[in-house]
Amino acid sequence: MDPAEFDRVAREYQSLHAASLGASGEQPAYFARYKIRDLQAIAGLSSSHGAGLSILDFGAGVGGCTGPLMAQWGQARIVGLDVSMASLTIGRARFPDSDWVCFDGHELPLASASFDAAIAACVFHHIDAAEHIGLLTEIRRVLKPGAGLMVYEHNPWNPLTRRAVDACAFDANAQLISLPEMRSRFRRAGFRSLDCRYRVFFPRALAWLRGLEPALRGVPMGAQYFVFGRR
Repeated sequence: MDPAEFDRVAREYQSLHAASLGASGEQPAYFARYKIRDLQAIAGLSSSHGAGLSILDFGAGVGGCTGPLMAQWGQARIVGLDVSMASLTIGRARFPDSDWVCFDGHELPLASASFDAAIAACVFHHIDAAEHIGLLTEIRRVLKPGAGLMVYEHNPWNPLTRRAVDACAFDANAQLISLPEMRSRFRRAGFRSLDCRYRVFFPRALAWLRGLEPALRGVPMGAQYFVFGRR
């Protein structure tokens, strides 16, 4: 995980991200919101549990998921963790009520069993595959017993996803991971009760078909997928 890679694009990240999503017809906020709705539904944390709740946003960057996290759990402690100090500085300016923590890319400077949930939204394809199990194990360490991690990733089996990644300035070194590969890494890191689903089958022009997505969750052509597992 190279902090310099995202330090270089931190100021332009939001505009670059929006440009890379052109074919979907949606803005980054759309993708962030449904990820947090999925986390709420799968992790079983209702919005009424906000007070006293701690949620880790692993690879938070400039805070793409922070707004939806705060909207869902307004009283929770939201911790954004990243290796890019430049990105965290922007995130802190946007959302000063959240906590922002820089780490070395290996060991999380966080107490064991201290989080009720964690999310990593399209982060692991920026990390060398050899480091995945170690980082998943570290995230598992900081989760409370029974708490869960949701990892969202781009689906390499979707040709439109591959085209979008190839055209994205900050995805130049991306190594896309298939759902079966990520599921195997979760298991090797000690996670249990795994829930895996494909997501994002229809662009905005076909939004009227999105109600079909739950029935398609096992079809490996969604633009993205998630793997959720519990400590």
